[in-house]
Amino acid sequence: QVQLVESGGGLVQSGGSLRLSCAASGSLFSVNNMGWYRQAPGKQRELVATVTRGGSTEYADSVKGRFTISRDNAKNTVYLQMNSLKAEDTAVYYCRAGGLATLLRTFDVWGQGTQVTVSS
Repeated sequence: QVQLVESGGGLVQSGGSLRLSCAASGSLFSVNNMGWYRQAPGKQRELVATVTRGGSTEYADSVKGRFTISRDNAKNTVYLQMNSLKAEDTAVYYCRAGGLATLLRTFDVWGQGTQVTVSS
């Protein structure tokens, strides 16, 4: 069983910053891709940023230059540094991780979500 625990959400003013963290625990042979997604009210869940075990990153166009994803492989933890936040960044942010729980079993799990609210 693999679990993801997120932290770091909250309320911030427009132009402010927040840092999200997500730690994976449980049966972890190898954690490969980790990422952040978000879902605003009335909208579909969308990709924010992903990072591979080797450090390759991908970002949504809407957050490029403002958000930075990083990870600590030793801690199986992924971070999302969010700067210059805008009202449209308001959403529930979800962590996602995939990899191998054992040599023969893969996993692809989501965190419970953390609310980010940006006031204008």
